[in-house]
Amino acid sequence: MGTQEIAALALKPDPADRFELVDQILQSLDRPDPAIDRIWQEESVRRLAAHRAGKVRCIPAEEILGKF
Repeated sequence: MGTQEIAALALKPDPADRFELVDQILQSLDRPDPAIDRIWQEESVRRLAAHRAGKVRCIPAEEILGKF
């Protein structure tokens, strides 16, 4: 069965069921990676330590993103 046929079948259920299907598909693509999570945790600890030690200059979000 090709993707066009799958899409045609996926569009038949009511919106709530289609939403559930989309959610299941997205969850299958977004699997946590413990190695990446560990690297980000280590990086956040380093950044917080640098901030607390006064080694980095903090910039307010408004200055970077502008005022909404």
